[in-house]
This record gives sequence, C-alpha cells and structure tokens, in this order.
Amino acid sequence: MENEKRTCLYDKHVALGAQMSPFGGFLMPIQYKGIVEEHNAVRNACGVFDVSHMGEVSVTGADAEKFVNHIFTNDVTGGTPGKCFYGMMLNPDGGVVDDLLVYKRDDDDFFLVINASNIDKDVAWIRSCAEGFDVMIDNMSDSLGELAIQGPLSEQVMTQVLGLDCAELSFYTFKTLDINGESVIVSRTGYTGEDGFEVYASHALICRMWDELIASGKVEPCGLGCRDTLRFEVGLPLYGNELGDDISPLEAGLGVFVKLDKEEFIGKDAVVRLKAEGLRRKLVGIELLDRAIPRHGYEVLNDDEEPIGVVTTGYHAISVDKSIALAMVDACYAAVDTPLKVRIRRKTFPAKVVKKKFYKKNYKN
Repeated sequence: MENEKRTCLYDKHVALGAQMSPFGGFLMPIQYKGIVEEHNAVRNACGVFDVSHMGEVSVTGADAEKFVNHIFTNDVTGGTPGKCFYGMMLNPDGGVVDDLLVYKRDDDDFFLVINASNIDKDVAWIRSCAEGFDVMIDNMSDSLGELAIQGPLSEQVMTQVLGLDCAELSFYTFKTLDINGESVIVSRTGYTGEDGFEVYASHALICRMWDELIASGKVEPCGLGCRDTLRFEVGLPLYGNELGDDISPLEAGLGVFVKLDKEEFIGKDAVVRLKAEGLRRKLVGIELLDRAIPRHGYEVLNDDEEPIGVVTTGYHAISVDKSIALAMVDACYAAVDTPLKVRIRRKTFPAKVVKKKFYKKNYKN
C-alpha cells in the first residue's frame, strides 16, 4: 500500500477509526461504524463522503464547447452556464474511456470530473484529442479536494453547518462561490440516489468543512463501502463494472446520454453501427430467489445451466432486503421475468430478470 496516494483528509479518516483500503490508486475509507449504518444514514438523514480521489480537468478557450462536444457523448451546446451534464467519453470502437460529469461554466469554460482510477489515462486521452482545437487543458486533480454531502437532510446541513445557501439549486445545476477569496464549486449532484451536494475546493478548505460537518453531529462520515451499495440500489453504473473499454453505453442501458443527433463525436460511428445491427448483450437487473449473495464476476446461466453472462455488481441490498445484482447477459435473456441461474461457488441458485433500478431515487426536481 506504499504506492497508494492519500487524499487531504487521510489523517482525519484514520483518527476516526476508518477501515482504509486501496481504491482507484488511493488509500480510501471503506467504512467507519459500518456499511449498513452509513448506508441508512444517507437514505434517512445525511452522510458525508470524502471523494477527493476523483479527478478534475479544466477545458478553456475559444473552442472549448466544440471540443467538449467532440469528446463527450452528451450535448453541451445550448446548455446555460451553471448546468451539469452526465455522459461518457468513447474510444473509436464505441467502448467507454470513462463516464464523467461536465460542468458548463461558460461557452469557453468547462470543468470535467473523472474517475480516480482513470485520471492519468483520461488526461492523456483528452490531450491527444485536442489537436486542431483552440483549447487549454489543465489537470487540477492534485490541487482540489471534494466532499459529497448526501441525504434528505443535506440541504439543511449545507445551510446550517457550512453556511452555504444552496436551496435555489435544482438537480444537476451548480454555482461558483467566493469563500475568503477562494473559488468554490457547489453542485446539486451525487451518486447515491438521494438529494445531495458536491463541493470542490482547496485541500485546506475541504479539511475545514469536513471538521465542521463531523463536529456538528448532524452528519455521518461515510466510506466507499456504502457509496457502492447506495449507487447500486438505484442502478447507477461503476466504471470497471458496468462500463469499460469493451462495453458500449448502449449495452449498459445509457443510450439516453448518447446524443446521436449531434453532428459528430468520437465513437459515434461505432454506436450508430451497433444500434443498427442490434445489441448482442444487455445490462439487466437480477433478483435471486434465495438469500445467497451474487458477487462481481459470478457466472449467470440460463435454465439449462449454460453460461450466458456475468454479474457486474451484486449485494444483499440494504434498503430492499433482497439478494440482487446487475449483470451483463446475452440480449435474448434480457426481458423482465426471464428465469435465470447464478453460479455461486459450486452451487447454482434460481433467479429472474428484474428492472435495474431496485430502489426509487429521491432527487430534488
């Protein structure tokens, strides 16, 4: 673990007794009191996550909007400053380089948030695509920290504890604040299925905000363990599981974020071709008719026990008390209620296809 990076909050996690483990090249807190308690805190009240391992890239210049549209599946043209967009960067074969958030600060100023495990790869790829565009690309990942304040009481916590009035923000919008001469981004986004906010600021300010949140007693510190259970229950993808270089966003069920009516973007031709030919595999939800727990990488079988797919994420879900999974399966087995089996060690367990969103999201409209 000597080669793992540490976020600006590392010492604070250790002081709170967090279980630390490598994730995305960083030593990150997996849990504090326990995954179930932290998961329920976010579903019912408020939790705070250190997500300073995420990467941030600034794209500015006269061609910034044109360039972002060139590398991004969603369409940022026409979006007003203060709007956030979710989408993907694709390779020419239509596989996913990364999924990311794009913050539009102005037509010539964009802020990209990328996955921790892909920072070096993504930055190199973005720069390699910039030839011929009048843009400046700045990797800000080492200078910024990030907090995610999530849960139904998050707006109240932002106001009462941090003194940040964010009530006017709607889902997937952001604003830039000046705090003691420092530029801070606050967005109403998240990865839990609950209302929540993400704050990007200097390491010093992120540390101060963390201390204020923990000292208030109104927020539960949460690790990446429950971050995964929360996102999974509402069907949100994790790169390396439901998305990857060899997985199309169409196969992952994310076609709504791929704007094929745009003039062009890297990977568009491959996506158009795949859509015309038809999908050979699809991401589905699976419910086990047993309390056995499916895990990433477990085989999915048809009724004749022939392999037809693989589990991408699986848990005995905390909020719904069921053994469920996301799985990539042959498209002919993707219809809801299709009977399947999952091989767990040497046994097979009956299952059926269900909708991918196992738990209803509770975002602010």
